[in-house]
Amino acid sequence: MNAIMIIELKKHIQDKGLLFWMLILPIIFTVLFIAMFTANVDAATKQQVILSIVPGYVVMFVFFIMISMVQVFIKDRDKGMTSRLASTPIPPYFYLLGKWIPFMYIVLVQIIVLFLFGRLVYDVPLGQPFVLLILSICLTFTVTGIGLAMSVIVRTENMGIALTQIVALGGAMLSGLWVPLEMMPDFMQTISRFLPQYWAHQAFQDAMAGNTVFTELLQTLLILFGIGVAGFVIAILRYPHFLKRSVN
Repeated sequence: MNAIMIIELKKHIQDKGLLFWMLILPIIFTVLFIAMFTANVDAATKQQVILSIVPGYVVMFVFFIMISMVQVFIKDRDKGMTSRLASTPIPPYFYLLGKWIPFMYIVLVQIIVLFLFGRLVYDVPLGQPFVLLILSICLTFTVTGIGLAMSVIVRTENMGIALTQIVALGGAMLSGLWVPLEMMPDFMQTISRFLPQYWAHQAFQDAMAGNTVFTELLQTLLILFGIGVAGFVIAILRYPHFLKRSVN
């Protein structure tokens, strides 16, 4: 498993396309949308917009890692790497963990860098940095867990890209990452509570403001962790079907 992790991590670090999706594009969007929504507004409104957009775009863009996860698994399947590894004594869950954990490192670094960018450029508060770190780790687990499940379910890269856009952009829209939640219709506010983006965004905002309530934080962590575990379980259950489609 360690060998798979090291190899995968080296490949990801050298992937300039991944750097663009994970850091450059989120920063560009953050700058553009903050400039757009804070033009000709007072200082208090500007600060409110910034405090919503920075964590909102962090949450939205971490979900795009699922595209890279799908691509990696599909390439392994179609090149016969999956079937070759399956012929070794490595248990399936070691293979999945070896592929999964490097993406956790990448997403965690992405979240930290984007928050530091918000701090340095827009002076966003990081009121409870330890809570922010715990939330970041848990969100990382959730996002990559969903990506892991998707990677062994979809049949093609295009299907994975389409589903990622639905999850990332649809979830962002319904969870109040684009528009403040209180401005959305009641039925959309109800739907948002079933999405991980909502819980992560609300918890990040509370931690940034230093207003985290322990019971609410615990609820958020349990929800996010539960979704990640569900993704891993689904991946384990679907792995035999994924393996059958692998080139020998």
